Formats: sequence, C-alpha cells, structure tokens
Amino acid sequence: MGREPAHHDGVRPLLRKFDQRLTELIHAVYPDEQQRPGYARLAREISATTGGSISATYLWELATGKKRNITLEQLDVLAQFFGVPPEYFLNEEVSQRVKAQLALATALRDAKVRNLAMRASGLSPASLDSLLTIVNEARKVQNLSEVGPPEADADTEGERRDGRDEGEGDPMTEDRPGPATEGR
Repeated sequence: MGREPAHHDGVRPLLRKFDQRLTELIHAVYPDEQQRPGYARLAREISATTGGSISATYLWELATGKKRNITLEQLDVLAQFFGVPPEYFLNEEVSQRVKAQLALATALRDAKVRNLAMRASGLSPASLDSLLTIVNEARKVQNLSEVGPPEADADTEGERRDGRDEGEGDPMTEDRPGPATEGR
C-alpha cells in the first residue's frame, strides 16, 4: 500500500537529470574542451575551493549517471563550487533559470557579443526592435536555433512586461522615498 509507483527507467524523478545538469555545469565553467580538466583535477579544484571533499571516481560516476546516491553535503559542495543553488540539481524550474543565466554568461564571454550589447545600450525601443529582427534573421540564415524565450522580446514598442507603458512609474514606489525614487 505505501509503495510508490515504479518509474519507467527505475530512477526516481528527482535524480533523473542529475548527471546531465552536472555535466552542463562542467561544460559551462570549462567551455574549451581542450582546457577542461579531468575528474581528478576537477575534484582537487572543488576541494581546494570549497573545503569539501569529493573523489574523482565519485565525481565521474555522478557525471556519467553511474551513481545517483549523492549526500546533501556533496550536493552542497558541488552547488557551492559551481555557484548555483543546490535546488538546481533537483528542481526543473530552478534548473531552467540557471541554464538561461549560464547561456547569457557564455554568450557574454565573446568580446564581439559584449561589444554589440554595449553599443546597443541607450538606443530607442524601435532601434532595438530593428536590431533584434536583423539578428534573428542572421541566425535563420546560418541555421542557428532561436535564443531565449519569445517573451524576452515583449519589452518592445514602449511596453514593459508588467503591461505599463515605458513612461509610467512603478505605482508601488512612485510616492515613497527611498532608492527607487531618489534623485527624481
């Protein structure tokens, strides 16, 4: 009676993607395959950075899905080393948010991407819309996938995500003194 239903692959749902998420973090921190450390060096770096301990073999087993019995302490050590919340490994929503942040950080490593972003800063919403259209078309021509959720482009035509026009202030802070209204 108290038994949980069997899962298709014999793995509990919380642990199903642990290996994939760990591997994605390793690849995000070490994007150059030639410079990516082996598990022995990575285990030493994790230990030196966090003060926690994890063996190279166990790290490899976790990253390849051979082992899934991670302790909370080891989970915390990995999260601390990679700079993610521990929930990243267990929660789909948190994982998706972190992946979006990692994608942005990875894109910003490219000096030309940073240069383009810096030059676009301060342009009007209409100009930014035009640039987004050009970039999206260039990605299509090069058969690259779409980047970011479509709602990220919702800040167009002078409309903000919260539905107010660009010129409208925040009704929660508009009349209150403090950092949000200082200097007005």
